[in-house]
Amino acid sequence: MYDWLLFLHVLSAFLLVGALAFFWALVLATRPGRTQLTGSSSLALARPAAIAVSVGIAGTLIFGLWLAIYLDDYHPWDGWIIGSLVLWVIGTGAGQRSGKLLTPVGDAFPAPEARRRGVMLHTVASAAAFLILIMMIWKPGA
Repeated sequence: MYDWLLFLHVLSAFLLVGALAFFWALVLATRPGRTQLTGSSSLALARPAAIAVSVGIAGTLIFGLWLAIYLDDYHPWDGWIIGSLVLWVIGTGAGQRSGKLLTPVGDAFPAPEARRRGVMLHTVASAAAFLILIMMIWKPGA
């Protein structure tokens, strides 16, 4: 059972990180003045990545908590797990807001100020994912 839980947890993390990287590629491909995609084509490309983010977010949470409950060595109230959950909430919230700010309407891209805020929030979501990865590898305090 442990192997399956770990596999599904790590697979979910790969989906999430891969989708975050893909969204960075979209951010770069839709820079003002250097736009390589139309709004509608970038929206079509973003749909599968948005699904991957949703599956990754849900999978990391569900299988991660299941692992913490399943294993005798870890508990959901361990500091590194609580810290990861706090970062998970921050990253999820920032990512959702980022997506709303960066989503084009038809072929019109967001205004420059909305884009700046969206990129900043996507940076926060990416940093949160990176910090969670660090906590999962080194498990500080465990």
